[in-house]
Amino acid sequence: MVMAQVAMWLLPGRGSGAPDRTKGLSHLSACREAPLHGQSCMPATAVDAGALIAEAERITREAAGKERARARREARQAGKRRQREEAQARKAAEQEERERERQAEDGRLRAEAEQARKVLLRKACALRDAAGGSIRDCFEGLPEDRDPRGLRHPLPAVLALVVLAMLHGKTRLAAITCWIANADQGTLEQAGARHRRPDGLLVPPSPRTVARCPGQAGAQALSDRVCGYLSAAVPQQAPAYPVDGPSLQPQVACDGKMARGALRGDGTPLFILSAALALPAGAIVIADREIPAKTNEIPEMRPMLRELSGRFPLGGHVLTADALHTQDDFAELAAGELGAHYVLTVKGNRKTLHAALEGLCRAGAARHVTTDSGHGRTETRSHLVMDASGEVKALFPHVQQVAKVHRVRTVRHWKGDGSTWRLITTTTRETVYLVTSLTAREAGPEHIAAYIRAHWSIENQVHWVRDTTLREDDSKVRAQNRPRNLATLRNLLTGLCRQLGLSNIAATIRQAEYDNDLLTAITRLITTP
Repeated sequence: MVMAQVAMWLLPGRGSGAPDRTKGLSHLSACREAPLHGQSCMPATAVDAGALIAEAERITREAAGKERARARREARQAGKRRQREEAQARKAAEQEERERERQAEDGRLRAEAEQARKVLLRKACALRDAAGGSIRDCFEGLPEDRDPRGLRHPLPAVLALVVLAMLHGKTRLAAITCWIANADQGTLEQAGARHRRPDGLLVPPSPRTVARCPGQAGAQALSDRVCGYLSAAVPQQAPAYPVDGPSLQPQVACDGKMARGALRGDGTPLFILSAALALPAGAIVIADREIPAKTNEIPEMRPMLRELSGRFPLGGHVLTADALHTQDDFAELAAGELGAHYVLTVKGNRKTLHAALEGLCRAGAARHVTTDSGHGRTETRSHLVMDASGEVKALFPHVQQVAKVHRVRTVRHWKGDGSTWRLITTTTRETVYLVTSLTAREAGPEHIAAYIRAHWSIENQVHWVRDTTLREDDSKVRAQNRPRNLATLRNLLTGLCRQLGLSNIAATIRQAEYDNDLLTAITRLITTP
């Protein structure tokens, strides 16, 4: 067809000097086939016919190549389009799978949270039943100085609101009164408020009422009620005699604390002697007494432990105290009267006993070494425990074993003037001696080491929490019984959290502010699990 077209266009036309052979062929000008691309429509001579045919073939090949290239391009584009569609479909499927997994994970987390909430509330219900009610019931029947005539806000409701305010992070009395004044109706109803306005809404206690009630409640009566409430929820097991082998026994640590910002009516600082029971989540205060002026902790220790043993039997427990209480009376009370054990530090207040312990030969003593690191310091403690000699037994009652603890503390810190810094390493050594009524069958050196370390739980889990987290040292409340009663309510708050297994009091307070279930479980103001 192409050759025919080329030959047809190469025919000589009129005016070319050649015979006119196109007569009757004028209809070819309307031929369906058009000249090839780049081909002139002008007549050509016969000499140029071969070149034109070659050019036509080249153009034809180029056109065919372009057609093939276009086909390949369209095929590639179709392949890429198909790949994009497949990728989009794959991504959509992956997104759907991720969405299903996320929904499944959300459902699992919600189920776990709901299960944890039910477990928490069931545990709170069990603690409430063991303790005899919620914190509102704990305050029922407390003596107070207010005239019962025209009493709008009962004392249990006011004290329960104070504890709820503390659980919302309000540590100062001014912040507590402001929070209570703006408490919602549900909180007031939970706490036991009963005074209503004509429209039926509960009225919160005024700031003056809230500030007055903690000062008018009996200090020792409130402390006994709170400590009894906490100790009643602690499960107890009868001690087994004789024991099967060395093991850790429940421990009660005794120590005193001064409320730095509080003063009594006579201008003397407030000192409180406390007994704290060690729990897995931390220590809780189960007994305390105020130390009168012009005396110390020693005369108050015996009545406090006797009263505690009346409602919380101390038989089989290990009592620990600082060196001030390494007295014969304390040992007789603990090991003789109460049926408990003691682990006591011996220092310079018992010079003869200290000298006897220092001169003992410890060639066959059992040894236990511990090492702790953190906060830029490393402390290694070496414990040597052996049976007490006859000389030591004659100097201190009921002693069965003696221990020597050697502590090596290394502290590293950087010191400089801003441009030059150098690492300072300080090493200190200390040796202390202890006596205990525990026999080698009842406690090995590792158990004695655990009792020594756990004694400090009353410092870092009770006193330190009250000072830093609950800002007791910053409190300037001084009138009447307010300092003592607010300290008692702080002990109640930490004890409620610890009995639920919540060891971090600061984190618990932050979460309880937004988690009503947690707040209800801590305060045990709950009716159904």
